[in-house]
Amino acid sequence: MVTHRKIARRTGKKTPGTPAAWKLRLYVAGQTAKSMRAFANLKVLCDEHLKGRYQIEVIDLRANPQLARGDQIVAIPTLVRRLPRPIRTIIGDLSNSARLLVGLDLRKVD
Repeated sequence: MVTHRKIARRTGKKTPGTPAAWKLRLYVAGQTAKSMRAFANLKVLCDEHLKGRYQIEVIDLRANPQLARGDQIVAIPTLVRRLPRPIRTIIGDLSNSARLLVGLDLRKVD
């Protein structure tokens, strides 16, 4: 994982009722085990459920602490869904995939 990077996947296909691209920001503090696990869990979920319609921006707050202010980050790792609106925030290593799907509004609560 690098200090600040973007991973973009797009197919150009748009499913009715879904946005063309999801913009996600993952705030981490260096390349810790928890940060790496959060990124890996997010990547797997995006590959399975967003099929190329997502962009992940990883922000390392050790290198850029001032960037935490914009999204009001108080704990890390934290995932912020920028698009589609409304903005949603999920804190943790993103290992609970059911909670993550509901948090991102990809699946409704059962």
